Amino acid sequence: MKKIFLLLFVFVTSITYAQDSQNNEITKPEKRDITQNELSIGALNLVAFGALDITYERIINKNSSWAVEGFIKALDRDNEDIGDAFYKDFSLTGKYKYFFGDNYARGFYVHGFGMLSSGEYDNNYVTRPDGYGYYEYEDYTDFALGFGVGGKFVSTGGFFLDLSTGIGRNLFNENSPTVVGQFNVNLGFRF
Repeated sequence: MKKIFLLLFVFVTSITYAQDSQNNEITKPEKRDITQNELSIGALNLVAFGALDITYERIINKNSSWAVEGFIKALDRDNEDIGDAFYKDFSLTGKYKYFFGDNYARGFYVHGFGMLSSGEYDNNYVTRPDGYGYYEYEDYTDFALGFGVGGKFVSTGGFFLDLSTGIGRNLFNENSPTVVGQFNVNLGFRF
């Protein structure tokens, strides 16, 4: 009789414990269900080229996020350090990122983007009477679509490094650069 009572007691206790642990898992909010925000600055563009590049990113779920990136070139076109690096003076870029792997919005990802940009482009070659020539800059505004790849590395404190590259094509203005490229080294914080 004691053995049957002991087996019944162990059985009931295990069922109760199993139900209690299942209830805790259901009511406990998981990190991947919490939407988070990120704010970052393009460190490479700021240090190397004097351009302000700020990004706001909203994490949708474990594998995806969307971002808005604003770029403003602070230095003058006559500065040789930046003259060949960027034709754009301003751009506003929207991105959708898809992350691979089991980590929460971190690791390797692919992204698609749409970029509205404006600036000056040396598309028009003018030949002088003495046979030499020069390029004239023309103002442009255009919209590009593109894609890219990247990787995001997040610390336990929320600081992160986001490395990405992308390529796209301007669609509407013949006086704009045909191909647009992105190479980002962003430092930021997840909150």
